Amino acid sequence: MNYLRGFIPWIAFAVVSSAGWQWGAVTALVLGGWLLVQDHRAGAAADSQILERSTVVFFAALTVLAFARPHSGLEHFDGAMALGWLALTAWATLAVGRPFTTGIARRQAPEEVWKSPVFLRINVVITAVWAAAFTLTAFALTAIDAADLGSLASIPVQVAGFVFPALFTARYPDRVRARQAQRGAQEA
Repeated sequence: MNYLRGFIPWIAFAVVSSAGWQWGAVTALVLGGWLLVQDHRAGAAADSQILERSTVVFFAALTVLAFARPHSGLEHFDGAMALGWLALTAWATLAVGRPFTTGIARRQAPEEVWKSPVFLRINVVITAVWAAAFTLTAFALTAIDAADLGSLASIPVQVAGFVFPALFTARYPDRVRARQAQRGAQEA
């Protein structure tokens, strides 16, 4: 579950923001920067750092906003903004034909499968599931925040917005490989 590593700053933001959105934003920025530096030192390819780079950009901007305008009405929608940014990142990587999960998957998959149509298709599907989950979660959080329903409503939505695509990501490649193996056995 190497792909979950990139979400550490986002999870920390959700947790620490209860003490103030400024502190949540700066914590996430520091963690995002730390992950980016770690990856750079380890020689990680740029395409495997899309999420980390997007994280640093978002939290740098949010940190500036949160400290410059600590009582901004946007604070009430910080969770929705965060998930909206993740949705934009995921959709943008699909639009340019470089799904953000591809670089992450390359860290785990053997190099000989990286250019295979199945590997590429798996990553398009997985990225689309993450993008859809982020989008739906951002809209749900916006509605929850607008209705002022509080954390008892928003926390389960945020958890579901990460858990469902994470479970899909963990299971989908195995299902595709099993189908391929079954087809190969039937053809033999």
